[in-house]
Amino acid sequence: MDDAVLYAADEAGIATITINRPEQRNALSREVRDGLRAAWKRFEGDATARIAILTGAGEKAFCAGGDLKEMIETGLKVPPRDMFPVPYENLTLSKPTIAAVNGVAFAGGWMIAQACDLCVASTTARFAITEVKVGRGSPWAAPLISMIPQRIMMEIILTGKPITAQRAYEIGLVNRLAEPAALMDAARELAREVIEGAPLSVAAGRATVMLATEMGRGEALDAAWAAHETAYNSEDAQEGPRAFAEKRKPEWKGR
Repeated sequence: MDDAVLYAADEAGIATITINRPEQRNALSREVRDGLRAAWKRFEGDATARIAILTGAGEKAFCAGGDLKEMIETGLKVPPRDMFPVPYENLTLSKPTIAAVNGVAFAGGWMIAQACDLCVASTTARFAITEVKVGRGSPWAAPLISMIPQRIMMEIILTGKPITAQRAYEIGLVNRLAEPAALMDAARELAREVIEGAPLSVAAGRATVMLATEMGRGEALDAAWAAHETAYNSEDAQEGPRAFAEKRKPEWKGR
């Protein structure tokens, strides 16, 4: 894999994907886009990796968005739906993800942070949907309505002005804040908390959240019951109560 994007996985089952172009503010250039596709594919195919953390190299930028210079050179108009690798939209992923936002997450940077299931941000991070400032569009922001209030979303999109990490936390865009030096430790702590759960239950729980954002109440309940059947019928569903009764840590098998 090109060093524009780095991939590493530890023994705990946590994969870390790092956009490694700090001198370009980790912008979504062609090499970064190709690197992200390869990294996400590797994560999905890595049986030992149960959760991934996406972050950027350096302290200034998580991802500053699309490469505007490239857009000018190519005369890009409407970008293809698959131009930018977006988890769960045009990338098939079955496992949870965390964005660890270490600096600015502007435009496409906000897009890929938003696409992750969870978000931990440095106290120095900033978020912005800046497309109105450069005459571009942000159709990818539509799912944001399930995350933050409508009028806050409207202001963010219409003004293009950045918000602080603290504000992002207050409106529900960010799960946890951390000092810059502690960001990755905080992201890994959250990752460990997620993967302490039974793998099939975590997968079904994630599916339930996504179903609930896309369906009415009755449909979502029906779909969620179906999504959890595999977990209920698994060996882990017997191991969990047994471990609780025996006052020990469960040994998950994922089946």
